[in-house]
Order: sequence, then C-alpha cells, then structure tokens
Amino acid sequence: MASLAPSTAEKASIEAFRTDVIDASKTALVLVDFWAEWCGPCKTLGPLLEKITAARAPKVKLVKIDVDKNQALAAQFRIQSIPTVYAFLDGRPVDGFQGALGERELTAFVEKLLAGVPASDTEAAMEAQIAELVGAAEAASAEGAHHEAAQMLGALVQELPDRADLAGKYALVLLAAGDVDSATAALALVPADAKDADVIRARAALALAADAVPADDLADLAAKVVADPADLQSRYDLAGGLIGRGDQDGAADQLLAVISADRGWNEGAARERLLKMFEAAGIGDPWSIKTRARLRTIWFS
Repeated sequence: MASLAPSTAEKASIEAFRTDVIDASKTALVLVDFWAEWCGPCKTLGPLLEKITAARAPKVKLVKIDVDKNQALAAQFRIQSIPTVYAFLDGRPVDGFQGALGERELTAFVEKLLAGVPASDTEAAMEAQIAELVGAAEAASAEGAHHEAAQMLGALVQELPDRADLAGKYALVLLAAGDVDSATAALALVPADAKDADVIRARAALALAADAVPADDLADLAAKVVADPADLQSRYDLAGGLIGRGDQDGAADQLLAVISADRGWNEGAARERLLKMFEAAGIGDPWSIKTRARLRTIWFS
C-alpha cells in the first residue's frame, strides 16, 4: 500500500482494514462496500449485501467503509463513485463492481468467487466424514443392499437438506430399491436448474420410469415385433417394458431399430428416450459410451 496521511484516525483506519479485510480474506471472501450516508444507491445495495453475506457466513464477510470518514482509504482505492464494492481473497482484491446490483446479479457475483475460499479444518473434516458415509452407502448399494444404503444417505440428506449432490445420490439409491415415490420426493426440493451429475441422472431415471410400459408380461409385445419388424410403436413400447425390467441392452436394441427405420418417428421419441437412458446411466458410463457409438453409426449413415 502507498503511504497515507499519518493522522491517528487514519492510522487506526488502515490498521483496521489490514485486520478486517487483508487478514480476514486469507480464510474467507471479504466484500468491501465503499458507501456514504448521502448515497441513494448505497441504501439499496447495502441491505442486499448484508442479506447475502449473512446467509453465507462465515465463508463470506462484509466490511463497510464510509468514504466521508475514511477519505485516505477511499483515495487509496481510487474510489470515484459509490457504491463501489471490492472482493478480497487471500489478501488481495480479485474482483469488484460499481453501482447497485440486483439480488440475482449480486448472488451470482458472490457464488462465482466462493469457489476460491479454502475450506476450514472443520469443513474439511466434515467433508471427509460425508465422503466416507457416501462411499459406504454406494458400496452397500453395489452389493444389492439398496434399502440399507438409502437409510444411510437419507440420514445425511435430513441433516444437510441444501446439498443437491446428496439428494441426487439418495434418489438414485431409492430408484435402485424400486421406490419411485420416495425418489421423487427426495428431488422435490432440489432447484430445477441444479447441475449435479447425480441429480441429472436421477431425474432422467424418473422420467424413464414415468414413461415406461409395465414389465409384467412383455411376451405379447415381443411377439408383435417378431411378426412385424416394421411395427415401430410395438418396438418403442417393448423398449419401455425392458427399461422397467432393467434390461438396458434390450431396450437400446429396440430403440436403435426404431431410429434406423425412421429417425423422425413420433417426433424423434426413440432418440429422446435413448438420450434419457444415457443421462440416467451417466454420460461417462461404459454402457452409455458404447451405445452412443452405435447411435452415431446409425444417425450418420
């Protein structure tokens, strides 16, 4: 920092800034709001800053600096208009803006920067414990103990209801256990725009389950397909039944046959169902990779 006027008040202001902003930003995101009592937009922005930082404490802290009472600091940061907000991480400014943002824009600004905040020792220990419990649940589910896995993940979701990633894993295990209603409920509070991979998989699996033909007796549908291979509706319905039975390969064979015969059939319904299957399995799943290759061969032939 350049030297400032050496008055006692200004020295105290600079020392407070070092403690409350520079030092504090080593473990949290610190937003510095340069404002003044006479500033109308400051009175709009201030309460939003307080609301958003309070909701994310202690990872986010707010420091308000009245430019009239801290002219040396305002000059140091070349404040020419207010409100001006600087964001500090690891002892240095990393971003900022001038003027009064709306709540959505301000939230996006803060969320973007939160990724740079290091986890505290307590948070790291908690994440390690969560990872251990998730690993145990996934291992149990892989061995067929879906209900036991659901109990473990359900306890985590109850304790951490805002964690979309846990809700997604919980829903997948519930689906593996055949409990569609509980899986639907588990995802009900997850934001519609959630990008978590397990949430996307679970929602795709729910969509497939809702659209699937009951798998009790597929013999009639299979006989129709054998008797008339061009009966695309029966192939599509047969695929739905095979999905309900968990026969990915069989369902994919029928859907690919529909696409090969008429890629635009029923407004591309076969391709859409197949894409949902990819989402439900996971885009990086070996089955998805293999079957996407088969789809590309048909689609571009």
